[in-house]
Amino acid sequence: MELTQEYLDLVDSVRDFAQSAVAPVSAQHDRDKTFPYEVVAQMGEMGLFGLPFPEEFGGMGGDYFALALALEELGKVDQSVAITLEAGVSLGAMPIYRFGTREQQERWLPDLLSAKRLAGFGLTEPGAGSDAGATATTARADGDEFVINGAKQFITNSGTDITSLVTVTAVTGEKPGGGKEISTIVVPSDTPGFVAEPPYDKVGWHASDTHPLSFTDARVPQANLLGDRGRGYANFLSILDEGRIAIAGLATGVAQGCVDECIKYARERKSFGKAIAEYQSVSFAIARMESRAHVSRMAYYDAAAKMLAGKPFKKEASIAKMVSSEAAMDNARMATQIHGGYGFMNEYLVSRHYRDSKILEVGEGTTEVQLMLIARSLGLPA
Repeated sequence: MELTQEYLDLVDSVRDFAQSAVAPVSAQHDRDKTFPYEVVAQMGEMGLFGLPFPEEFGGMGGDYFALALALEELGKVDQSVAITLEAGVSLGAMPIYRFGTREQQERWLPDLLSAKRLAGFGLTEPGAGSDAGATATTARADGDEFVINGAKQFITNSGTDITSLVTVTAVTGEKPGGGKEISTIVVPSDTPGFVAEPPYDKVGWHASDTHPLSFTDARVPQANLLGDRGRGYANFLSILDEGRIAIAGLATGVAQGCVDECIKYARERKSFGKAIAEYQSVSFAIARMESRAHVSRMAYYDAAAKMLAGKPFKKEASIAKMVSSEAAMDNARMATQIHGGYGFMNEYLVSRHYRDSKILEVGEGTTEVQLMLIARSLGLPA
């Protein structure tokens, strides 16, 4: 569980960047609900969007664990920035790297790995969330093109000025034995008939880009099929398994960030003549918060280690995602309590963590989905 010097150097670099470049502008972007283009550009220059990709496509030649470590540091100070990186890598570029043809990889990856462009991951629909098999979006073959009709919702990085594409799941036919044949198709953002609708008015993640998408007779070449026809749903599920490790890293950062903020505040804030850190109720509360962050970190370290070793990791990824997202929410709630009235003021980071953290228990598979997957791995009815 000890980090190599290479990992430690990465952590130090991202921590310095988070504190010096991200933290000073976070509150403003959150208040104005503006996308942090300047921060994304800097992360691109640092190579963060290319961390787990080979150098031949412009990547850094690192691994998924390196991405999770970077997300932990960013998550401490700004969840919107962290989720922009997480979605840009694991949901945007990774499907093209994992399942794309050489031509697709060479066409799309260089710009995605440098953050000159972003990509979205179009799975969720108005009637198909955790039940992704209920996909209603269709892609009808017409000559050498697909004609796409349908809608997606809650899609991250799908409507920015630098969004280049969204990879979507769509019904392309019927399986031989019955049931929907679901495939994945790359849809460039400038495709006629493809519209990123106005952004959502969200509870949190105000500086993250999230849109509903609509497709009305949107035509793309059949060469934009990503992976084997009919394997789209299975391929996206594997992408989600990996993504849960990344989300766990982000959520661990949130949990730890709440601890760090509370330690500083408890040492400075005085009540009845002494720092509130001297009261056992406060120090014990922070100790529990630290315990949650530690357990979350060990969980995602373990899941990442199994993944990188080529071992089954679905159960461990689900455990890490569930434990860390709950830790983030619990720590954000307690951090707000420790800060008292100040914790209810948006100028304090813990208030933003309180608003932002709830979605961590929902996105990339709800807590209930993680419990279902864990139960299934144990041979229990889910």
